[in-house]
Amino acid sequence: MSLRTTALKKASSSFHDFLVSVLETSVTKRDARAYINKFAPLLERKRIGFKQQIAKSAAKDPSKAAQKDGHEGSPQSTQPSVEDATQPPHYVAIVKFRAPQEADDNTILGVAKSLSALKTLGLLSIVVVDCDGMTGTDSERRHAIDTQANRIAEAIDFFDEEGAIVLGTPLTIGDSVGKGTSPYVSEDLFVTDSSSLLQSLQDDVIPIIPSVGETEQNIAYKCVDANDAVLALTRQLSGLQFLGQPTEDKHIMQRLKATEVYRLIILDPVGGVPANNRATGRYMFLNLEQEYEEVTQSLEESISRSDLNNLEAVQDNQHHLRNAQLARKALSLLPPTSSAIITTPQDAANERPQDEVDSGWPYVGTRRKLNPLIHNLLTDKPAQSSSLPSGRFTPVVSSNGAAQLGSSTTLAKRGMHVTILPDPRVSMWQPPRPGERRLRLTDASVDLPRLVHLINDSFGRELDVEHYLKRVEENLAGIIIAGEYEGGAILTWEKPFDVDATGDVDPSRLVPYLDKFAVLRKSQGAGGVADIVFNAMVRDCFPYGVCWRSRKDNPVNKWYHERSAGSLKIRDMNWAMFWTTPELALDEQKFRDYESVCRGVEPSWADKKHIVD
Repeated sequence: MSLRTTALKKASSSFHDFLVSVLETSVTKRDARAYINKFAPLLERKRIGFKQQIAKSAAKDPSKAAQKDGHEGSPQSTQPSVEDATQPPHYVAIVKFRAPQEADDNTILGVAKSLSALKTLGLLSIVVVDCDGMTGTDSERRHAIDTQANRIAEAIDFFDEEGAIVLGTPLTIGDSVGKGTSPYVSEDLFVTDSSSLLQSLQDDVIPIIPSVGETEQNIAYKCVDANDAVLALTRQLSGLQFLGQPTEDKHIMQRLKATEVYRLIILDPVGGVPANNRATGRYMFLNLEQEYEEVTQSLEESISRSDLNNLEAVQDNQHHLRNAQLARKALSLLPPTSSAIITTPQDAANERPQDEVDSGWPYVGTRRKLNPLIHNLLTDKPAQSSSLPSGRFTPVVSSNGAAQLGSSTTLAKRGMHVTILPDPRVSMWQPPRPGERRLRLTDASVDLPRLVHLINDSFGRELDVEHYLKRVEENLAGIIIAGEYEGGAILTWEKPFDVDATGDVDPSRLVPYLDKFAVLRKSQGAGGVADIVFNAMVRDCFPYGVCWRSRKDNPVNKWYHERSAGSLKIRDMNWAMFWTTPELALDEQKFRDYESVCRGVEPSWADKKHIVD
């Protein structure tokens, strides 16, 4: 076997081993399949590129070039050209790195290692350097930004073969006097020359962009707001930069169309977005469509209430607010599949506490907790689900060495609106009273055909609509709809089956029951739809507990186990019962009522087969 063939096989094997080792780290088969389906063309291009580089290197050495494995022609002629092939899109992450001057060398190296790993997995980063908080003249601040940009580039060069390049700013400062502040408006700061940026992406080189812009009259360079720089890059790479800016040539426009901003990554010492109403103290998953107003209102109130003597707390909340605003503005420019990750540089570096560091630099994957950047790329999910009860969050060690629930990372998505009928903000869900007008699935506020389609698609079975409407007509508690009927839940109040069906029952014995929990198949395992619906159910609708049933062999039972307070395999039936009610086992009567309902509810399927829902 020739040296060239050996080198090619070694490179291919090394690349394969890297992918396998990463995909085996807390990634489900569904997650791995979704990632591979999206990134396989890019990974194949990388594999071919590795082979070409080795072939070209061998061709420069006559002793190696002469060994052709019995084939005629030069190594260049036996390998297809990456440039000539139909190119898959470039998936990029725009990374805002705030206050790198505050990070030590180990952290910078760890972040560089993570960015290099992301690139190997098919996601190429564009790093915007934000030296927020630096004092001094504009010239001194520009010098500090350039210093940190070069520091980050050198760290990436240490781990990455193609390395990084610090670009002369492609940003131009326009006349923004009297202009709006919409993320769609680009007159204040925009990209005038994309050629160097696109060339670095084409060459698999990570571009580092200082948050500096050139005035429109080419008079001077000035520091610019890093958030505005991120939005300008997002607009340009998404093809949304408005008319009025210099027109790029046809070749550049074609390359822009082949570039997709897939992630926004915000590395900030303050970490993820705080949440006073979460056990973890922060949002693990932030549904911007539903929760953005709540987030901004809470942060603004915290800033206004803060003790002026505690300037650090005020500044931290201001940074949190700016990060949430940036995430919302950027994601409004991107496809719904894009997301934003807000985390600390230490978590992105996957650093261990100092007393656990064995030697050298932090290495991605050696820490007990997951690397949030890599985990999110592979799964499109937060490191720990936002719908877990507080007792199920895994304690981790924070960047300062203290123990905390969950991670310091927030995954934000544009998300979807959640409709809850009746609205629990107006009135808490209560058991039905005799003669009281109640919500029905046939009401004008409910799109029954879409709801039926959601259930049919999710379960892969046809609902017997007439039978079902009759069954829930008088005991419907409410419904939850996520987005445009992409997910939903139907909840009821059920009488225990040892109670006379014709007689009144003590309202305290009515069982809060999750009758249908459905997610469109195309949305299952993606976008956090199931978590959104589940969170609405346990936080807003039935905060004191709810129960449901599932097939004993249902693959989703692992997901149910993680989110329930307890479960029971019902004897003599193919049912497993789950509940979120605290200390249910201590209330013997209530426990029997729950089991009675899970045993007795009659299915409503058109095939008439008594297959468990």
